[in-house]
Amino acid sequence: MTQQQSAATPMSKEMQDCVQACMSCHGVCEETMSSCLQKGGQAQMQIMRALMDCSEMTRMCADMMMRRSPLAAEMCAMCARACDMCAEACMSMPDDDQMMRCAESCRRCAESCRAMAGATM
Repeated sequence: MTQQQSAATPMSKEMQDCVQACMSCHGVCEETMSSCLQKGGQAQMQIMRALMDCSEMTRMCADMMMRRSPLAAEMCAMCARACDMCAEACMSMPDDDQMMRCAESCRRCAESCRAMAGATM
């Protein structure tokens, strides 16, 4: 991001798509955590940690892009990693529909974040 860009500068379509992917992923992770908690002991701590990390990272990443933070590209790279880890954790329960929805949302978000991390914001 150049010094001249500000919150008044319109976001690119790619950035808007990435913000949307992050917010969608955040919501799905929150729903999946709730689903895990309702099921009780089945949810492994590793999955819950991955869901919590991904949920927080995606929300923060979207916020940073919206405010045009100079750290947004680096945050997108970290967010992609968190989403990849969460998708892998969710894939460990392939018979759970909510986990599979979460994994898919995480993969979409990771792809979008990787593209933004490589872009000049």
